Amino acid sequence: MTETMLKKTVPNIFACAVILLSLTPAHNADATQTPTAYGMDRNTRVAPGRLPDRLEVAWRFKTGGPIASSAAVANGRVFIGSEDGHVYALRQSDGSRLWAYKTGDSIEATPLVVGSLVVIGSADGFLYAIDANTGRLRWRYKTGDKILGAANAAPAPRGGGNWIVVGSYDNRVHCVDAANGRMIWTFATDNYVNGSPVISSGRVIFGGCDGLLYVVNFANGRRIRAIPVQQYIAGTVSLAGSRAYLGHYGNEVICADISTGQIVWRYRERRFPYFSSPAIAADRIVIGGRDKRVHALDRKTGRALWDFRTRGKVDSSPVICDGKVIVGSEDGRLYMLGLNDGKERWSFDIGSPVISSPVIASGMVLVGADDGFLYAFRGAQ
Repeated sequence: MTETMLKKTVPNIFACAVILLSLTPAHNADATQTPTAYGMDRNTRVAPGRLPDRLEVAWRFKTGGPIASSAAVANGRVFIGSEDGHVYALRQSDGSRLWAYKTGDSIEATPLVVGSLVVIGSADGFLYAIDANTGRLRWRYKTGDKILGAANAAPAPRGGGNWIVVGSYDNRVHCVDAANGRMIWTFATDNYVNGSPVISSGRVIFGGCDGLLYVVNFANGRRIRAIPVQQYIAGTVSLAGSRAYLGHYGNEVICADISTGQIVWRYRERRFPYFSSPAIAADRIVIGGRDKRVHALDRKTGRALWDFRTRGKVDSSPVICDGKVIVGSEDGRLYMLGLNDGKERWSFDIGSPVISSPVIASGMVLVGADDGFLYAFRGAQ
């Protein structure tokens, strides 16, 4: 990711792996969000509606640097960050630019839409709140180091607006007031926080590069529990009920019960790490791996159901829609796979690595690529 494209290298044992999976966006079902803000359930990466068997490029928009960020969609507008340091607002119908805001360094984080604000972190260490309509800065909040993961938001526990949480390379998760950027609390870990925090049932759930899966009280920032994973967790946790699903740098996918603190199952087949975040279907999860494969695992047991081989690492996080899986690969292709059997239904050769995680919103698939373009796909005519 930033800092000389560290996302494309294997991290050494002294530093946490750097990758944005946001969907990296941050996964959250926030009742205050516009329903179409991301077009899908951000906890599970499952999108509603129909998805045609074949897609075509509706439009593409060029930025000045690679795109590891994923798109946010709200009110007919698409918001995207770029490693050129800008966050862009585009018209969803045709990809025309509405505004651009320049931060002090590259952007790999995915934007968060909270009411009339677009909230996004930058490698300059600031969290920015930008007016979604005008592109003007409302406020900014300084952390102690770069922000590579998406922010998340939920209603304040005692009412009166929304609180935003975000992880930083200053080894902390920060909670700030969405109205003015004022700090509410911070939570310290022992290493970088690279992924995006999940907010669910008054809890903030996130993995740290200190090898712990944290459950923190949203109201006061106090630790509820820390589940030892003992490996770098660089991606974002996906959540269904009390079960958290994640891959880590120790070559495993795990399922943990955040209510009991127990590891339910572990999946380990090849000695390759996972930076992708899982998509969670009714009976299975789907996740990309650095073994150049997309894996489907039984949700209850972690048993392998199928895998699909690409020609490059799969750091992109899959999204599930209409019995299909959409995911990008560093081989430069965007794939559509069958959820049940893992067979290829369709693919598109972008020709440049796809680290960005796809988003499905209003019948459109949006994904960024290392060529600096944001691609928008729709059903083939």
